[in-house]
Amino acid sequence: MAELFPDLIPNLIDGVEQPACSGRTIDVVNPHDGSLLAQLARSEAEDVAAAVAAAERAQAAWAATPAVQRGHILHQVCNALERRQGELADIVAREAGKRRKDALGEAAGAILCARFFAGEGQRLFGRTMTSGTPDKYAMTVRQPCGVAGLVIAANTPAPNFAWKVFPALICGNAVVLKAAEDTPISAWFMAKVAEEAGLPKGVLNVVHGLGAEAGQALVEHPGTQVISFTGSTRVGRLIAETCGRMLKKVSLELGGKNPLVVCDDADLDQAVTWSCLSAFSNAGQRCASGSRIIVFDTVYDRFVEKFAAAAAALKLGVDEDCDLGPVINRRQLESMEAAVGRAVAAGAAVLAGGRRANAPHLAAGFYMQPTILAGIGPDAELSCTELFGPITAIYRVKDFAEALSLANRSPYGLTACIHTRSVDRALEFSYKVQAGATVVNGGTFGSEPHMPFGGVKASGNGSREPGTEALDVYSELKDIYLNVRPERL
Repeated sequence: MAELFPDLIPNLIDGVEQPACSGRTIDVVNPHDGSLLAQLARSEAEDVAAAVAAAERAQAAWAATPAVQRGHILHQVCNALERRQGELADIVAREAGKRRKDALGEAAGAILCARFFAGEGQRLFGRTMTSGTPDKYAMTVRQPCGVAGLVIAANTPAPNFAWKVFPALICGNAVVLKAAEDTPISAWFMAKVAEEAGLPKGVLNVVHGLGAEAGQALVEHPGTQVISFTGSTRVGRLIAETCGRMLKKVSLELGGKNPLVVCDDADLDQAVTWSCLSAFSNAGQRCASGSRIIVFDTVYDRFVEKFAAAAAALKLGVDEDCDLGPVINRRQLESMEAAVGRAVAAGAAVLAGGRRANAPHLAAGFYMQPTILAGIGPDAELSCTELFGPITAIYRVKDFAEALSLANRSPYGLTACIHTRSVDRALEFSYKVQAGATVVNGGTFGSEPHMPFGGVKASGNGSREPGTEALDVYSELKDIYLNVRPERL
């Protein structure tokens, strides 16, 4: 596998792979076993400035390329990624600690998202409208913002790359991407494949490093006109403050404490299956993870018995018969353990898991047991704080009204789910729950590339990506008025 990537993962600036100007590096570690995968360029403001300058030089020519032609180039990139999908999956599996079949699915999802936006080159719609003035015509057109600064998360690295890079490019922007320092190899690989497939040099630049060094420098650089960030609410607030002062366009997709409601008429076996998938798949590392399971009193005991047994039966590891892998790094693992410890000290009951995995073959990795906690108040730390791991809390409610009220009693509002056979309940919940996406009889996740995704309250700033709504993030609308002189006809 080592031949898939070099010992040093470099920056890509103006088509040239290069180390950080300082020469400093960061270790990239396999979270499954703690082994060293590669060294990573530890970029700072100087590297970011060089990348932004390269993007500025390339952007005008890219914007002048007709959108249909931009889409054709991006389709060629998709074709190249599809041919090398297996390599991309091997990289994702190692850097993120995933089963290969999951990594293959994520690679396929990234390509699907990329193809959707490549096709938008033929549909960068404006509008033609009437005017209140005789002999005057009105229309709108989309124009690029300029240079897009993109900061992505580590949890699903290939889709996260496609989710932001391709809509930014199809709109005619040049890009500077700051990849997640825990999963940077897939970003290096995808950018390299894109240039080999014909993307002009300098249109897509990748800088690596820590968020406080490279990411902050990218946000603060005056040469970036639009910033898109996926990550924690804490960091999102800082980015919003910076962009607000600089009057930059900004898109924020932040955290969640997503409720999954189990009604008294639910199919309990299906509800258990989807609760496990929502809470524990991808080791719970989803902003849309089901971290609050809200269950009607009349079925609570039966559901808890089934749910705890299902969680205890889950197999940890990265083999194909495993159910969930490690969390991304040691710092996250220790933070999760500490949060569970505080909850137990405050009176919470552990129904499953509760600590890091102690099996010998997992000891070197960053494995947290699938954990279910009960007896937690709705305003407790664990009810209100995103842990980004395989930890969920379960709550007992008497009826639908109490379930809806508890679902909305959160600082977040990203996704929500309800399990019920009642159409009335499903519709009432879907309309009244405070969330950007709602699912009936499924999981709390499941966004598709052609659909808008984002949240309310502390889960975002109102923007939506992907879907055609992402075009509003990465383009500016311009009004054009045409006055004609009939006497000259």
